[in-house]
Amino acid sequence: GISVPDSYLVQNREEAIELIRTKPGPYVLKNPICSPFSPLHTIVCETMEDTLGWLHRVDDSEGLFLQEFMGNTEIGHFVFISGGQILSLVTNQEYKRAFTGNMGPVAGAPLGGIVEVDPDDHYGLAKQLIHPLKPWFDKTGYCGPLQVTAILRNGTWHAVEYNIRLGVTTAALLLRMLDKPLETLIEVANNRIPSMEWNQETRYGCTITLAGQGYPYVVPSVPRLPVDIRQPLDCDLWWNEVDGLEGKLCMASHHSLDKGHRICDVNACAAELDHAVAKVYENIARIRCLGSYYRLDLGQSLWPPGRGF
Repeated sequence: GISVPDSYLVQNREEAIELIRTKPGPYVLKNPICSPFSPLHTIVCETMEDTLGWLHRVDDSEGLFLQEFMGNTEIGHFVFISGGQILSLVTNQEYKRAFTGNMGPVAGAPLGGIVEVDPDDHYGLAKQLIHPLKPWFDKTGYCGPLQVTAILRNGTWHAVEYNIRLGVTTAALLLRMLDKPLETLIEVANNRIPSMEWNQETRYGCTITLAGQGYPYVVPSVPRLPVDIRQPLDCDLWWNEVDGLEGKLCMASHHSLDKGHRICDVNACAAELDHAVAKVYENIARIRCLGSYYRLDLGQSLWPPGRGF
């Protein structure tokens, strides 16, 4: 079978506190619906005391989902399910904490990521956590992408999350890695076995986020600070929370809105990981915005898979 952490759905904080009394330990707190507009985003608690402390403060209006804390050795794997087959795509690592060295809180979206072309399922995640689900895929007729997030504990990968999407940090890189991305997506959408041709010059991909003033904390009011590109970039740039102001770019104004600022994501691919990392850092340094920051440890921590922190 598939190893998973113990998980519980409760209606409110009182039920959660009673649960911890009967099943003591640390838990990851999540919103059951997991909408981008949910009143609670993931809070990773590493002790029982951490968990109880947060339970007294979180918004439980939509209920709470508690998942056993399994550690921090986490990795993801993507497949396409199409034409009756499960086809491995890439293995990915997300840098979910806000600051270099895996410090600070888990942000609303990752601050960086690494993607490795992995059609042979080198780390065994598809074999252990996805292939056992094939009877369900066959029964339901599902076709499309599937991603599993897993945590390594006591030598065994445990599935902590499944998603039927490509993901914000992986999709843009994966499409660069496929030799014929549009044709591949059309074949999968029509439940046909895709050709799956890979570009040998883009075996590794990196993404890094330029975070603005105050991120990832609630920022009730930040001025429309200018965003300057001091030198043209030679890789992919995805704008996030920016506006136009008198013909120039600036941070989007979030006056009275409870969210931080993610200015942009910079993506780079290469045949070797160190080359992709070097390119993404060379390019993000060309963008300036007062008070902005980005993580400095892409590829230095959490990689290779199974390393943790």
